[in-house]
This record gives sequence, C-alpha cells and structure tokens, in this order.
Amino acid sequence: MSRRSTVSLKAARKRLIEELRREISDERVLRVMAKIPREAFVPREGRYLAYEDRPLPIGEGQTISQPFIIALMTQALELVSTDKVLELGAGSGYQAAILAELARQVITTERIPKLAQSARRTLDKLGYTNVQVHVAEQTLGWPAEAPYDAIMVTAAAPRVPQELLDQLAMGGRMVIPVGSRWEQDLLYVLKQEEGFTAKNLTPCRFVPLIGEGAWSEE
Repeated sequence: MSRRSTVSLKAARKRLIEELRREISDERVLRVMAKIPREAFVPREGRYLAYEDRPLPIGEGQTISQPFIIALMTQALELVSTDKVLELGAGSGYQAAILAELARQVITTERIPKLAQSARRTLDKLGYTNVQVHVAEQTLGWPAEAPYDAIMVTAAAPRVPQELLDQLAMGGRMVIPVGSRWEQDLLYVLKQEEGFTAKNLTPCRFVPLIGEGAWSEE
C-alpha cells in the first residue's frame, strides 16, 4: 500500500470515529476502533471503502458488519478487562479483534472454514494472542469453554437460543439479532437467577444463524 493510500485511510478512519461519536458514548470502544486497521480485515480490492459506515463483502457470501452496528453491539456488552467473551460468527475477525482489546479472552466460532482460517491468520498477524478461532460445530457456541461473561452473536436467530443462555454465566450479557431470516431486532439479553430479560436496541439485518437452536441450513 502506498504512503498516500495509508494517509488517506487514516484520515477516513478519523472521520468515521467522529461520525460514530454522535451516537456511541463509550470512549473505550471508540478508541479501540480508532486503533484497529479495519482495512486488514477486508479483501484488497475493497480496502479503499474500509472506513465507510456500511457492511462490506468479505467473500463466501458473507460481510463485515457496518461499523455503527459493531460499535453499538460492543458498547452494549459493557466489557471489563477480566471478561471471557464468546462470539458467534467470526467472519473476517474484525469484531473479535475489538473484543480482544477490551476483554481477557475471546472465543470465536465461524461455520465457514475458509473464513475461519483467514480470520485466524489476520488476528495472528496483528498480534492477538488472547483470541481462539474455531470452526463452528452443529451445536451453537462453544460449550467446552463455558461459562462466558458475555456473548456476541453476529448472525440472526429466530429466538434467543437456550443453548447460548446455558453457556452464559449468571449475570452475563448477550447481544443477538432476533427475528426472521430477513429482518430482526438487535436485543440486549441479561441472564438472571429468575430467567433472562431482553431489551430492544435497534432494528437490524444479519445473515441467518445456522445450527441447533437457530435456523437450519436450507
């Protein structure tokens, strides 16, 4: 990448953070997003668009989410440095990098092996040693490492899956899109002794979450 292109991307990143600041109040989230090179997580031909506030294709029919949605989901989890976090839908690995800056440990799953391998390479290259990338199994999440203080789901489920609630620590938080295959609401879920409570954050649109407790492959 030329020096001119690098300078241009840095300027675009700064503009994006200022745009996000209008609606995102957690300065920790904004600082992390200002630090991480989003262009490293998108295909070379789309890097000039890395700091547009919109989703971008990353191959295999998948996308890297809109920065505003990423910031909103991350802010909602209210992460602290001792948290252990599960992410479903690693995609490019960009969201996992953000989580890794704010939490102690991140476990992320991706059902498409090629994307999981690519995310692992990028995260390794950028020096993230507190992230594990796994190819997703049919069972949602990664029960072997449960319980988690927080769970982020970057694909849409028809309901809040019990399989993920079971992997959440008591008092744990989850952010998940819930609705149809085409339109959803982004929910903040809090697990408590008497069950769980959910709050609607915003309308959204994500690819379907595939697995037991969510959508089937068809």
